[in-house]
Amino acid sequence: MTDSNLPPLQPMPADWQRALAVVAHPDDLEYGCSAAVASWIQDGREIAYVLATRGEAGIDTLAPAESGPLREKEQRASAAVVGVRVVEFLDHRDGTIEYGISLRRDIAAAIRRHRPELVITLNHHATWGSGTWNTPDHVAVGRAVLDAAADAGNRWIFPELAEQELAPWNGVRWVAVANSPNPTHAVPADRGLEQAVLSLLEHRAYIETLTDEDPETYVRRFLTDSTSAHSARFGGKPAVVFELFSR
Repeated sequence: MTDSNLPPLQPMPADWQRALAVVAHPDDLEYGCSAAVASWIQDGREIAYVLATRGEAGIDTLAPAESGPLREKEQRASAAVVGVRVVEFLDHRDGTIEYGISLRRDIAAAIRRHRPELVITLNHHATWGSGTWNTPDHVAVGRAVLDAAADAGNRWIFPELAEQELAPWNGVRWVAVANSPNPTHAVPADRGLEQAVLSLLEHRAYIETLTDEDPETYVRRFLTDSTSAHSARFGGKPAVVFELFSR
């Protein structure tokens, strides 16, 4: 079924103030939804980033001990471009993240710390919209985020978090999954697109391993194409799309 046969994408909810984005790797948000993050922060909203790994297995030519600190530095610089000041790392192992209790607990703890109304993550489905196979890290983290949004509000799940002065938080109203093959909602990309380009460019060491093309040419084309992919369902406007789950 083509986009022209699908229902229009709905605008994302606007009645919230705090969001938490939880993804697997440095660059996931910059490839996924930083144009939306930039526009939300322009509107005065608060957004923090939590990454399950430091992306230490992501550069074939660099050993993890060297790659991890480099990619962390790039991620912090990238987040700053769109106005995100808080970036945390959970230190799960890149490439072998396991869905399970440990991951759910760590994400539930982050939700309790930051007390968001909106939680953002990346595609947890087995494939991307093109039918390309997704990575195990994305699947594990995305699924754990959906579960941890509920775990965070239940005092009897992970009671040890209360002993760490992390009281239950049942205030998550939505989980928004970026780059889902089944998008339902969208945010106009125009206001935040230039910041998104500059933000992704901060991952230069990683990008230079992916392509021989000029990094800015590559980044600008990628983000222009990705934000145009579903524009037919959003009034012809470039958009960052999400699959939205209400709670």
